[in-house]
Amino acid sequence: MKILKLSVFIFIFALININISYSQSKLSKAQNDKVIKKLVPILKDEFKNKNLTLGNSIFIRIIKTKKNYDYGVLELWVKGNNVDTFSLFKKYPICYYSGGTGPKKKQGDCKTPEGFYYVNKNRINQNSSYHRAFNIGYPNNYDRLFRYTGGYIMIHGACCSIGCIAMTDEIIEEIWTIGITALNHKQAFFRVHIFPFYMTDKKMTENKNNENIEFWKNLKEGYDYFEKNKKPPNVTVKAKYIFK
Repeated sequence: MKILKLSVFIFIFALININISYSQSKLSKAQNDKVIKKLVPILKDEFKNKNLTLGNSIFIRIIKTKKNYDYGVLELWVKGNNVDTFSLFKKYPICYYSGGTGPKKKQGDCKTPEGFYYVNKNRINQNSSYHRAFNIGYPNNYDRLFRYTGGYIMIHGACCSIGCIAMTDEIIEEIWTIGITALNHKQAFFRVHIFPFYMTDKKMTENKNNENIEFWKNLKEGYDYFEKNKKPPNVTVKAKYIFK
């Protein structure tokens, strides 16, 4: 029995080290720089075609469920030239997330969070075994207020996830390049807002009996702020999310 336990331990340890080595070799600085160098000229043209500039501030809005998308959509919004408002650059299909709608509350519940998060340079994982990754900052102040547990929730590649937002490798490279470029300019952080669905009055009525409806009403306040002003709100927490 002792020999069996030792063998299992050695096997797991070997897997961990293989994973670390793979991650480091796959995501070396040179390879990250190569991806950026390849994509920047392409993205510059795409941005220009929409009267936007690569390097302007960005905002990510994630909708977990959307018609004709198996796992929802990630919207990437970009601040316009010489204006305070944001324009939609592109919608990316989410490859996978787990747990359905509703907030993440505890470690191991396999849920993807809902709420208001952000990414700064310290939350960029350059050595992710899931190709490339951003840490969204769960738990945030709201989550900690309600003693929700868990952590290391990412937007990443590899199209597999337990609790994170998984994209294809090709798509995460594009989002990653746009995010890195924005952070390397004047943007200190970019916001990531995650909603269960497009929070229209109709969808809220359809879900009025859901156990999360009061929480979703609070999320809708932030959703409506952006819909009205086309710029993401500043978010604070005092028993609930406050927007201004």
